[in-house]
Amino acid sequence: MVEKVRLGRTDLIVHPIGLGANKISAADPDTHTEYGGDVILAGIENGMNFIDTAFIYGRGESETIIGKTLKENQLRKEIVIATKGAHQEVNGEIQLNNHPDFLTQQVEDSLSRLQTDYIDLYYIHFPDEDTPKAEAVGALARLKEQGKIRAIGVSNFSLEQLKEANVDGHVDVVQDEYNLLNQSAEENFFPYFKEKEISFIPYFPFASGLLAGKYDQDTHLSDRQKQRPQFQEPTYSDILNRMDKLKTLEKKYDTGIQNIVLAYYLSQEPVNAVIPGARNRQQMLENLHAATIQLDSEDRAFIESVFPKDYRLNK
Repeated sequence: MVEKVRLGRTDLIVHPIGLGANKISAADPDTHTEYGGDVILAGIENGMNFIDTAFIYGRGESETIIGKTLKENQLRKEIVIATKGAHQEVNGEIQLNNHPDFLTQQVEDSLSRLQTDYIDLYYIHFPDEDTPKAEAVGALARLKEQGKIRAIGVSNFSLEQLKEANVDGHVDVVQDEYNLLNQSAEENFFPYFKEKEISFIPYFPFASGLLAGKYDQDTHLSDRQKQRPQFQEPTYSDILNRMDKLKTLEKKYDTGIQNIVLAYYLSQEPVNAVIPGARNRQQMLENLHAATIQLDSEDRAFIESVFPKDYRLNK
């Protein structure tokens, strides 16, 4: 049985493999996407109890499906829900807003879509340009006092913004990009996380699937993919060559490379949990297997030799 973990100093206890719910939506056979409620239930039936969503994921669709699924199956108390807000629709365009009044309303709207009276972890999804960060987090602290949220997070903040946001010690969890192509968080953030006992939950763990072993030199890339730095030459071939080296570990651990990559992230303090996405039940179950893998020190060192800590994707 997989041992659950505590997120930093909070009282939130979660399976170390959560569900990143950005793909939770209606079914779409063209993209092998199953109805999000079925994906969620498959995860829960196999031990998953942590779902990470946001308003901007389908502009409320992901939250709505999560709320409906948990309510219909009477599972709300079994699941830790994290959601996020900061995106405001203005004249058909999306703008960032961290004003305390806006964040307060965002929480109320998320509570309604999720069909619950509390949110376990609420993040400010992105910083805006104008709102003092301590004031923004202060609004969430008041909601925490009211019992509407249990823990406070920020996402995509710089270290300076994080320190401003955490001036009163209210920030429990930080979410930001972290993967083998971008390990800068270890240098920029990890010392502060450890000092303040802040939990770190990385997103973009597979870098658009490149670190999940989904691509090789024969894979057809769309025009949209070709616009991304990681799919442009010579970077693309370099990453594929490095992944071929890592795949030599698959036989030893009897699993796919994507699970070895997730297990590596979980071995890094202060990473408590990871939240890979899943379009279907098969992907959900494959992700959960990563929590059973314990990489030995030799293999962690091997991974770091293939993707050194100072490796950076040219953007």
